[in-house]
Amino acid sequence: METNTEKIAEKLNALVQKNRDAQEGFEKAGQIVTSKTLSEWFVARAIERRIFREELKEEIHSFGHPCVQTPSLTGDIHRTWMEIKAAFSVDSDKAMLKEAMRGEKAALEEYNDVFAETTMPPSTDVLLKAHRAKIEDGLAILRAMENIEFQEES
Repeated sequence: METNTEKIAEKLNALVQKNRDAQEGFEKAGQIVTSKTLSEWFVARAIERRIFREELKEEIHSFGHPCVQTPSLTGDIHRTWMEIKAAFSVDSDKAMLKEAMRGEKAALEEYNDVFAETTMPPSTDVLLKAHRAKIEDGLAILRAMENIEFQEES
């Protein structure tokens, strides 16, 4: 019989993997874009997602459960798709913005699903709400950047 902490640990482990994929996706986007400012923004998001992963791992361990990390074929495929899209796009910066926006919307859905499916202890609730708020802020910034014409910077 699965306990509530086992169920929560399972959900948090899924978020660890999703944040790993996001981290690597942001790192890849930071390498692809031509704007230095945009590249730095993507790198900052990658660092944020690494921090999210570490915080989630600590929360999982606080329940006495292991953090399970498995490779993500979906994440690998998405990063390959980003490279292909950038290669065939006239504006790789805009293409990466759109991909990041799509990924952030998916991340919000994943966090919202955890809230909908699981009753959590206060520490987990606070942690996930903080993550979700930062993702929402990032998505708002991406939407604002969608109308900016980026210049290649050296």
